[in-house]
Amino acid sequence: MRAQRGSVSVEFAAVLPLIAVAMLLVAQVGLLVAEQLAVHHAAREGARVAAVTNDDARARETAIEAGNLDPDRATVEVEPAVRDVGEPVVVRITYRPTLIPLIEAFVPDGLTLEARVSMRTEREPPEAPP
Repeated sequence: MRAQRGSVSVEFAAVLPLIAVAMLLVAQVGLLVAEQLAVHHAAREGARVAAVTNDDARARETAIEAGNLDPDRATVEVEPAVRDVGEPVVVRITYRPTLIPLIEAFVPDGLTLEARVSMRTEREPPEAPP
């Protein structure tokens, strides 16, 4: 009887690290999903501003702010640089996600989140300053 009581403690100690790693993996997946949603929202807002204002710099700034993205880990591309009314504008965001330190060993190098949104331009390009 006494040996059986000790075996429960040993089994628990053996399984606890596996449970902890599984919980960290679930938390990492949750972070990745949340950041992917933020990246897609940022691309959508950037495309909306690019389509309405025809101002690429403002579209990039809006995308970073709307998604609450770290500018050091985000790349925002607005294409094409010059467009007329009715032409599509594409905003593409590439973002390096936040990784939980212990999980970094399980995640492949170069993992990025991406979003691409296209909208039609609604305004003429701004006039170049003289």
